[in-house]
Amino acid sequence: MHACVVHGAGDLRVEERPYDGPGAGEVAVAVALGGICGSDLHYYHQGRVGDFALREPMVLGHEVVGHIAGLGPGTDGPAPGTPVAVHPATPCGTCPECAGGRRNICARTRYLGSAAHTPHVQGGFAQTITVPAEQIRALPPGLGLRRAVLAEPLSVALHAVNRAGEVRGRRVLVTGAGPIGCLVVAALRRRGAAEVVVSDLFDEPLRIATAVGATSTARADRPEDPSWAADFDLAIEASGAPAGLRTCVERVHRGGTVVLLGLLPPGEIGLLGNVVVTRELELRGAFRFDTEFDEALALLAEGLPVDPVVTHTFPLDQSVAAFAAAQDRTVASKVLLDLSGD
Repeated sequence: MHACVVHGAGDLRVEERPYDGPGAGEVAVAVALGGICGSDLHYYHQGRVGDFALREPMVLGHEVVGHIAGLGPGTDGPAPGTPVAVHPATPCGTCPECAGGRRNICARTRYLGSAAHTPHVQGGFAQTITVPAEQIRALPPGLGLRRAVLAEPLSVALHAVNRAGEVRGRRVLVTGAGPIGCLVVAALRRRGAAEVVVSDLFDEPLRIATAVGATSTARADRPEDPSWAADFDLAIEASGAPAGLRTCVERVHRGGTVVLLGLLPPGEIGLLGNVVVTRELELRGAFRFDTEFDEALALLAEGLPVDPVVTHTFPLDQSVAAFAAAQDRTVASKVLLDLSGD
């Protein structure tokens, strides 16, 4: 089979890889579509995501959908040919975090396309992958693969909104209008946020944010923008930029909440600590997701208005071009790889 493999910063290859088929308790999936995530871009361009650095070649990708290709010996699962989404996480199930219902922060989680552990967990940008059966979700009736491929990033967005607490009737700032930021917007509006203001440095992401439900937008480089006129009840930082975090801390009102969702650069960054103290702000991290995956699939099947987030599709053999497009935020939002070979 062929796969999209990163060998180091700036070294992305489509190459043949061996495939042995599913074992007991495993399911084989013929991957149809995969979404390029910001973490995939970081592995490609910087050779790392936050504190997770590449130490060996790794198949990228964790946002994948396809069809059941086979079941391992004695394994229960959907019939071959069934359209499915793949939950990318395999938590350990035994640590205090797993026992406490916070499996998304399990330190021993194995996550598709992640360099958090060595050996790395190979990802989903391959024509056929094998995963534990419990990671498979048959698609709800009527949900096509092109919408279903957004289930993983939508789950990330839903988890961030869950971490924010009650949002109904509140005024919310989202910094960063990339795919995750735009899906946060859709999730906030679904949960009843009265106003959702989105900031970004580029016009095209802000246009997409408006299309999925933002009530107003603001250019991050234009402090005179009227959307900045009032403070916010809470803010979700989805850009991964220190400047975005600073904006969130500065713009929420006293006693407000800031959710840190975007992964910041590795190492220490400056923080307006005195503002956090004197205003009694709450800073909350949001990392990946758990049960939100099933909610995301249900919302997509119900028609959550997120189609504008997907802007480009490339065949697997054009992976380098796909990653170049995904890096250009002036024209692209979510870029898909088509691994079906059709």
